[in-house]
Amino acid sequence: MRKICYITGTRADFGLMQSTLRLIDQTPALKLSIIVTGMHLLAEYGLTVRDIESTGLNIEAKIEVEAQSSGSTMGRNIGRMVTALTDILAAAKPDLILLLGDRGEMLAGAIAAIHLNIPIFHIHGGERSGTVDEPVRHAISKLSHIHCVATAEARDRLIRMGESPDHIHVVGAPGLDGLTDLSSISRTTLLQSIGLDQKRPFALLVYHPVLQEADAAGKTLEAIFSAMASHDLQIVALKPNSDAGSDQIRQVLALHADDKNIRVITHFPREQFISWMAAADIMIGNSSAGIIEAASFGTPVINIGSRQNLRERNANTIDVPTDAAAIDTAISAALKSGRTTRQNVYGDGESGRRILQLLQETPLGADLLAKSNAY
Repeated sequence: MRKICYITGTRADFGLMQSTLRLIDQTPALKLSIIVTGMHLLAEYGLTVRDIESTGLNIEAKIEVEAQSSGSTMGRNIGRMVTALTDILAAAKPDLILLLGDRGEMLAGAIAAIHLNIPIFHIHGGERSGTVDEPVRHAISKLSHIHCVATAEARDRLIRMGESPDHIHVVGAPGLDGLTDLSSISRTTLLQSIGLDQKRPFALLVYHPVLQEADAAGKTLEAIFSAMASHDLQIVALKPNSDAGSDQIRQVLALHADDKNIRVITHFPREQFISWMAAADIMIGNSSAGIIEAASFGTPVINIGSRQNLRERNANTIDVPTDAAAIDTAISAALKSGRTTRQNVYGDGESGRRILQLLQETPLGADLLAKSNAY
């Protein structure tokens, strides 16, 4: 039986992986454990560890860190997690670890695992996204042994980075698995549940801070609210991730929380979030969910600023700078054009099955652990 450990630090990565993690847990030849850290354990971010506990999946350990209000806190947290993860993984002795994306929690896991000779399977490598996320993602890729990428373009990029073509597999984005089933709550039910008018359009706002632009995070969100004010939009606003600049965003959200057309939400469980995204007239902000998942519903997305810079796009995305006038123009265009085609470059919703096969069948011997550039 192969022992697999998944490290999770945010509501986002766990939501994207939940379907795949359930598949792993249901497979007799595999034994899953989860290490929980990051914003999952912070009350001000919704204490989302409870979402993990509610699934019944086995939690191996919990690592508490500080709320990441600055770049220095983010850096210190990575150090704390490397130390803790090294001890936990050395004791648990998993056959491999599974990581997703570009967060500091995943980088800490990769650093610990490679020094313990534990094979690393990395999901969503090879993508571009600007800001600190891109170099962190590529650093994780260079530490990883098997790459489960979302697109052919991502695979080609990893090959150019020197990764072995034999170890790179196009599986699609796991966040697309089961989306139709997840979007099960009707628009009427959603809007009634928070006291909004089902006859009026609404926007789903998800805006996260960017490390290099942390000082401007609050100002940018104010520009977004200013642009939306000229449209007859109701707004459902999710609070941001725990990153440098998040305090400024939370302060601006608090200033608008009493507006009768705005609802500020700390956290939606995955099923609710997907249902809101499917029902929204537009999605606005800089979340990867707008770039990847929203396309499967044809939901128009206004992507603001540099956080998702250079990611592969679907037809539903309008890119704009952090400027109120540009955002206003984009809102008008998105509301006028309405929903787009549901074609999605990030996959067909069968990612989990492909990842499961790789986890079961990939040889984990010394040859795999011998990392070197292919050129």
